[in-house]
Amino acid sequence: MDLNYLHSRHQISLINAAAAKSIEARIAHRRLADLYADRINLQRRDLPAGSAGML
Repeated sequence: MDLNYLHSRHQISLINAAAAKSIEARIAHRRLADLYADRINLQRRDLPAGSAGML
């Protein structure tokens, strides 16, 4: 998956969590943000050495 897409979805999930009207919705959006962050970290880990600074 494209890192730009993952970063975008992560930010949208954080925005949705902040705007959520219920605790349940806030938790759900925060969990999605955490999952996107995990995917971002996994992809960054798999990048060639020295290329992370170019992101």
